[in-house]
Formats: sequence, C-alpha cells, structure tokens
Amino acid sequence: MSINRILVADDEESMRWVLAKALEKKGFSVDLAANGDQAQNLFDRNEYDLAILDIKMPGTTGLELLQRFRELRPDKLVIIMTAESSMENAVTAMKLGAYDYITKPFDLNALDAIILKAQKALDITTEVHQLKTELQEPYRLHRAIIGSSAAMQQVYKIVGKTAASDVTVLITGESGTGKELIARALHYNSRRLGKPFVAINCAAIPRELLESELFGHEKGAFTGATERRFGKFEQAKGGTLFLDEIGDMPLELQTKLLRVLQEKEITRTGGNTTIQVDVRIIAATNQNIAEKIKLNEFREDLFYRLNVVPIVLPPLRERMEDIHDLTHFFINKANEELGVKIQGCCEETMNLLRSYHWPGNIRELENTLYRATLLASDKILAPTDFPDLVPRSTVSEKGASLEDLITGKLNASLAQMDINELDDLYDMVLQQMERPLIKIILLKTRNNQVRAAEILGINRNTLRKKIQTLGIEIKKG
Repeated sequence: MSINRILVADDEESMRWVLAKALEKKGFSVDLAANGDQAQNLFDRNEYDLAILDIKMPGTTGLELLQRFRELRPDKLVIIMTAESSMENAVTAMKLGAYDYITKPFDLNALDAIILKAQKALDITTEVHQLKTELQEPYRLHRAIIGSSAAMQQVYKIVGKTAASDVTVLITGESGTGKELIARALHYNSRRLGKPFVAINCAAIPRELLESELFGHEKGAFTGATERRFGKFEQAKGGTLFLDEIGDMPLELQTKLLRVLQEKEITRTGGNTTIQVDVRIIAATNQNIAEKIKLNEFREDLFYRLNVVPIVLPPLRERMEDIHDLTHFFINKANEELGVKIQGCCEETMNLLRSYHWPGNIRELENTLYRATLLASDKILAPTDFPDLVPRSTVSEKGASLEDLITGKLNASLAQMDINELDDLYDMVLQQMERPLIKIILLKTRNNQVRAAEILGINRNTLRKKIQTLGIEIKKG
C-alpha cells in the first residue's frame, strides 16, 4: 500500500497553501480543512492514507481528531503539527497513536523525511499483514484443490516444477475448471509468498477503463480522474499479477502488456515517468488463443511471451473419478457456510452425478450441491434433490431423438442460470438454435441461398435478412 491521498487540517490559510503546493508537487492528492469539524466531515466521506493535523484549531482539536481517526481507522497514519514544542503535547500525541510529531515552523524537507519514513512503515505493516494472511493460504488451497485423477496429477507436477521460478504461465481450460485456484497455488508455493496476489478479470472491465485498472493514472488524465491512482501492476509490487480471461484483452492493450513483459516497466495513463515493476505474470483463458491469432484478435508475439509454461486444466467430464471427492468437499463446505447438516449422498445420487456431463464444470457442481443441500428434506441427498440433472446417457445415446438431445442441452445450460433474472429467454434460445441451423444448411448447400431457403422452408428474402441479423458470414469461393 502506498501513500497517495493526504488530508491536511490547519486553521492558518498560509500553512494550508504551502503544504498543499509542496505535497501536490510530490505527486500526492491533497484535501484541505480549515478546522477540526471540516476535517472530520472529509474523513467520514473519503479514504485517506495519511492525515497531517494541527493540534490547536477552532472547534475539534487535532488531538481529538487523532483519537477519533485512530478509533475508526487504526491502520491509517496521522502526523501532528504544533507551534508549542512542549513535552506534554508530544507525549499525549504519541500515546493517542500519532505516527510522528513535528514542531512549527518546520523545514519542508523534514516533513518529506517523515512521510518517506511513514511510507516505509506502511510497506512493512502491509507486508506483515500479507504474510500472516498468505501463510494460511497454502493450507486452504490444499483443501480446495481436489482431484486424484491422472489428469490432475499431471497439473500438480507442472505446478510443483514451476512454482519456485518467475516463469510466465498460461493456464487454459473451460469456465469453472479452477484456473484461479491453480494460479494461487503457483503464487503461494513461490518465493513471492508474503507479497500480494492481485487478480484482474480482463473480460469484466470495460475496455476504456481496463488500461487505467492495469497501469494506473495520474490526476487529471481524463474526466473523473480527480486523483492519482495506482494500477494492478503497482498493487502487485513484488508479488504475482493474475490476468484472468486474457483472451478478451483489446489489441491496443495487448501491445502495452507486451512492452511491460519485455521492459519490466509501466507508465501511468496521463503520465510521462516510467516506473519499474517487479511482478510475476500468470494469465488464464477459456478461449482458443490459436484461433484468435488467426483472426488477428490476439498478438502472436504476446501469446509466446505468456505461454512459456502452459497448464491445461481438464474439464470435469474428463476426470469423473474426482466427482466423489469433490462432492464430499462441497457438501462439507455447504454445511459450514449454510448451517445445514447433510451427511452425504446415496449411491444412486452419486451415480447420477457421475452420469451428468457438467458443462459448467466444478463451478456448476458446487452450485448444484449448494442448492441441493439447502433445499433437501433429508440428511442424505437423493436423486430427487437434483431435478435439473439429465444423465449423459439420455442425451448421447445413439438414436436418441432430436428433442431429447435439445432437452438435455437446455437443462444443462439453464442449470447454470438464474432464470428469475431473465426476461427474454424464449428469443435468446431461439436465436442460439436458429444461427447454427442456418450455418449448417448453408454449409451443406455450399452457400446456395435459394436451395437453403427451400430446405428450411422459408422465403429467400427472409433467409437473407436472418443471415444479416444473426451475423452469419458467407464465405465466397
């Protein structure tokens, strides 16, 4: 954690002006208060890393503010200023939790030295807290990463061989296979244990904000940038940055990321100063990056930079022997978190869980078990507690009707959604069925739209409109 935003409270306008100019010149964001009541209001409404308070102000005094601030946010630092260099003031301020004490008039270099010392103290405090937290993580991860299948044993071997180095890793696998768990396992078994593990989902952040999230920005860099902000690279200082869904990163940002990987330095948005960064990069995606490279949607040189060590996570349907252990793990977890007392599953239920194809992988299994444990009427889960599960055998047998196949796929997809939050399900399902149907018929008729319309039983103009609306590409030649 870095000192970024500072609150200055002093009833002397000249002192406020001098401190604001000096601190802003150093790159800090500064808010000013002319008395204790203003300072209290600002503190209640904003987040500050450091407060510099005068002892004697109209209304609430600096010492009273110090006491309140320390009670509300004991992790924040406070420097006390006073024109009276009495021992009583110094002792009282330090007893109440002030980080330091400075006597007016003071040299600005002396204040700079105190702030620098405060930053180092904050870094140490943050690292100690991080270390205490992360020393417990390997145990929790050991419990959370479940699987004795051959496919998972291969994953464990790669993690074991690469965790200690700083090599860049690309984790691929379908959604819900546990990519972030593996990234954390790499971090917590590395020399970077005790430093931050920072994760960012590149698909969840609008592209216009993603650059600022990654690299940070300077005050005034764009509309709404009211203060300097540190990005994920700086937040992960000395630790690991996990770039989830890297396949969704815009091309222009891919170029900047490639430069960071090559030069080990960043520049904040709106800034000119290069900042050295020491982070290990672990990336993950559920997309086919090779296909995106062919479509010019992903830089090939960035792929090679990220894919130094590839880890491929198998889908749950390819490691069904792990269903038993995963099921018991999630039932125990649900018992702890939901306050239920489920003892397990009957054999028929376990067979049902093994026969389902789990398109949502481990995440779907966890959500399904949580729902079943919460709604179950008995301590042993029965097949009736899983009404949405359709065994694979009913949807993949040779000769199964088209309706049965569609029913199985729909059940599997809807099991991952909260249908109460949907209001256009009918149109959404029809569109997802219509598009592949038209594409298949066009392929079989070699893009003969007249013949395709006849087979589909629709007008040629209707077919042309649907091709345009559904975004179906017609390849010539």
